[in-house]
Amino acid sequence: MTEFRFRGAVAPLRRQDITAAAPLPRTVDGIVAALRPEEPMHCLRPAQVAATAGTFLAAFPGTTMYAVKCNPEPGMLRALWDGGMRHFDCASAAEVRLVRSMFPDAVIHFMHPVKARSAIRDAYAQHGVRDFVVDSEAELAKVMAETGTASDLGIIIRLALPKGGAMMDLSGKFGAEPAAAVALLRAARGLAVKLGVSFHVGSQCLEPAAYARAITLAAQVIREAGVPVEVLDVGGGFPVAYPDILPPPLSAFMAEIGDAFEAAALPGVQLWAEPGRALVAGGASVVLQVQARRGGELFVNDGIYGALSDAGVPGFRFPVRLLRQTDAAPVPFAFQGPTCDSADRMAGPFLLPGDVQEGDWIEVGQLGAYGGCLRTAFNGFDRAGMVDVIDAPLLDTPGYFMPAVAA
Repeated sequence: MTEFRFRGAVAPLRRQDITAAAPLPRTVDGIVAALRPEEPMHCLRPAQVAATAGTFLAAFPGTTMYAVKCNPEPGMLRALWDGGMRHFDCASAAEVRLVRSMFPDAVIHFMHPVKARSAIRDAYAQHGVRDFVVDSEAELAKVMAETGTASDLGIIIRLALPKGGAMMDLSGKFGAEPAAAVALLRAARGLAVKLGVSFHVGSQCLEPAAYARAITLAAQVIREAGVPVEVLDVGGGFPVAYPDILPPPLSAFMAEIGDAFEAAALPGVQLWAEPGRALVAGGASVVLQVQARRGGELFVNDGIYGALSDAGVPGFRFPVRLLRQTDAAPVPFAFQGPTCDSADRMAGPFLLPGDVQEGDWIEVGQLGAYGGCLRTAFNGFDRAGMVDVIDAPLLDTPGYFMPAVAA
């Protein structure tokens, strides 16, 4: 008899129990000195994440939901909840189940424009989800069919945007063109108790005016549709700082959004946002161990198939530091990941002391966003540990998206 089995690709992160090892410090350096980890170690900063969530919630003039795909680690979700986050943007049945299991009172929004029928059914019937994004007539019909033509739905129409200047363009996969969005709004009005328009300007968008242009386009679509609309969702894409990138401050994005929304003159419409990276990037780092050095190449125990996916083809540079004292001057290094794939290389450059050697530990910062969730099991390198720490982010920029937090 053939047995059908589900298999997860990646082992869960293993949380190290450091509370029982008093007086072990709750700092990265102290933990590494005590544990001497030979596998990657994710270091979460819950206090930083909670403070950053509070900063964004206070700044955005509407409802803020966290984009769970960015980092679904339960410790990260709890920190966001502690910071006041009560709305969550989920994109899969598994994310819906996770959030509902942790937070019975959370408001969950299913923001993926294309969903499995079973995911729609379970989200609506078992987990109390009422808001669904669609970008086609077929998806609208699917939502209505799988919810039993429910009378309490929120339907959000995803609007396509022209290709923009964000570091990661998201214009090619989802979204209805303006004329199709107009038709969808008209079709959905009689089916939804709450109707809205959403868009996404792209991930790590460095241009505040991109939100204003998108709001103007969305307002034109709403006016042309000629039906009442309750929600305008400006999506995510809010950027964070990296070693070679210092975006405009949060206030610049909020000013553009506020001015454009006021100019759009949409009475009765509420603003939504779906930040991910902006809330959690500074909230985690990963400690790596150097396994070999060959000139300017450091062979480390994590790579593009693990926490450093964005350092591969996307070419993100991350802040780094050597976890020992040295007077050696910094020099540029590239990283080679642990797998046998020659593509598992991160060009950087990553500036580290010139005497770095095999056995050293390196902390890589700004990995709270997509550092944990993009891990794979390729080549068997799927194990990693996790601890909570009280350290400040490696790239500390108070006043931006990372407010200063007292240790």
